[in-house]
Amino acid sequence: MKKQFLKITFVLVAAIQIVACSKSETITVPVVTVSTKVVKDLIADTVLGIASNGMPYSAGKYTFYSLENNAIVPSIDSASAKWDLAFMSTRIITNGGTSGPALGGAFIYTGLFDDLKTISADSIFKTDNAPTYAVTTGSGKGWYTYDQLTSLINPLAGRVLVIRTASGKYAKLEITSYYKGGVTLPVSASDVEKLTKQRYYNFRYTYQSNGSKVF
Repeated sequence: MKKQFLKITFVLVAAIQIVACSKSETITVPVVTVSTKVVKDLIADTVLGIASNGMPYSAGKYTFYSLENNAIVPSIDSASAKWDLAFMSTRIITNGGTSGPALGGAFIYTGLFDDLKTISADSIFKTDNAPTYAVTTGSGKGWYTYDQLTSLINPLAGRVLVIRTASGKYAKLEITSYYKGGVTLPVSASDVEKLTKQRYYNFRYTYQSNGSKVF
């Protein structure tokens, strides 16, 4: 009887210890370091009018953007490390090389945005070296195509911009539209519409804040 009592006592003590331990355990919540943002109608040197020679004209100014802060950066800070990308017409520059004082660079990944989980160790980030740029310009060479018959610009399917930011962190970015409202104009749209509603970037991007190359 005494042995049975001791056995029951031992079991109760063990149970109490297990419950006490479980209550004192620290639950670690994973820190989320990546988030996907959607940017709509980012103005990129929109067309101001038509010159006497029939050619469109604009201000010739970049729109500077911080991927880290998801915000436009004032042009007075163009010589700083506060911005990551800048947009003017179809040209996109990074904050590095001949375009800026920071660590920016980029390359174009061929594949689906969601499938890009890790930047390969052998990936080569290019830096701007005007008149060539890390994000290649020209129809069919970088992120877009230009149709001379319709005068419309469309993002190339399966092209993702992989960005090294001004601070040396990483992001992936997919341009979804070049037109106001996020929808490419129909072929039947007027020439005036095609000029005045273009140069509005719509894109999504994922920024990795911990400095790793994993999204």
